[in-house]
Amino acid sequence: MNEGDSSKEITLIAAASENNVLGKDNQLIWHLSEDLKRFKQLTLGHAVIMGRKTFESMPKALPNRTNIILTRNKNYKAENALVAHTIEQALSFTGEDIKPFIIGGGEIYSLFLSFATSIELTRVHHYFEGDAFFPEMNPLDWKLVSKVENEASDAQPFAFSYLTYKKTTN
Repeated sequence: MNEGDSSKEITLIAAASENNVLGKDNQLIWHLSEDLKRFKQLTLGHAVIMGRKTFESMPKALPNRTNIILTRNKNYKAENALVAHTIEQALSFTGEDIKPFIIGGGEIYSLFLSFATSIELTRVHHYFEGDAFFPEMNPLDWKLVSKVENEASDAQPFAFSYLTYKKTTN
């Protein structure tokens, strides 16, 4: 599969702070229950591609999704997940799914950014310290097509926005 292959709509889905922090010490920094519900709704029934560290940060493979782990470790085994060692192999494991999701972490988002046709980004309106980052997006390559703002609340101390980007065809 080549960059720009139009047979699949590859979507990066992430939650990142204003300074593009995704997490720290292999953990999410914030808890947005609404965002987690949205993540589940969007990815249910689809293939999800992630790195080994992201997979290991979860209690188990995500149910009702094809879990694909991209790792350099040739001996890596995971329960209820397929293990890939190249981007092409990971994408081939998505099979007939025309809308696979890339769910992290930072290195994996960077690897797939050029393959992606859309981005579902939850922008947490706060600055955090972290060690995993969402890649910088070239504004010439991406067009914001949808924005839904969410206010801070007692349950969620940070305001956040759902941003949907589509790759531009330059």
